[in-house]
Amino acid sequence: MKKLTLFFAHGKESSPNGVKIQHLSKIASKYDIKLVSPDYSYTFDPDVRVEKLLSICNVPQNNLILVGSSMGGYVSAVASEKLKPIGMFLMAPAFCMQNYKQQEPVPYSKNVWIIHGFNDEIVPYENSVKYAEKFGCSLHLLNSEHTLNDSILRIGNLFDLFLNEIISA
Repeated sequence: MKKLTLFFAHGKESSPNGVKIQHLSKIASKYDIKLVSPDYSYTFDPDVRVEKLLSICNVPQNNLILVGSSMGGYVSAVASEKLKPIGMFLMAPAFCMQNYKQQEPVPYSKNVWIIHGFNDEIVPYENSVKYAEKFGCSLHLLNSEHTLNDSILRIGNLFDLFLNEIISA
């Protein structure tokens, strides 16, 4: 079995050690997936974060998984054009946001799962619905808000299914 590496891109005001990455890292470890969670907190510019990810990610395309939350979802999707991951798991991705260079970055992966909360007051869930429909992504809408922290167990279950699907492919 090939050794997979997962790059996690945290949200605008989060950190590389937030609630979601802590929970998801435990699940990834069950599959012996190496986890890299860079700190992007030095900038709120999503395109600077994309450049950072591109500069540090040297994982072969067929061994790479991108995971992103909010702005990190945008970062992962934009970076996917060059990185070509085998899968992307995007939580409340910041698509169709004012002042973002790309409104709907094309996901360069065949296995894209989007998780979004109905009660998100920062990134409307309708943005993810439109995006998933346009690009054929798997969409999971939860009764949650933007951080999705109140649905962390559900997200963990979905992440486990996502990883299982990638490894079984």
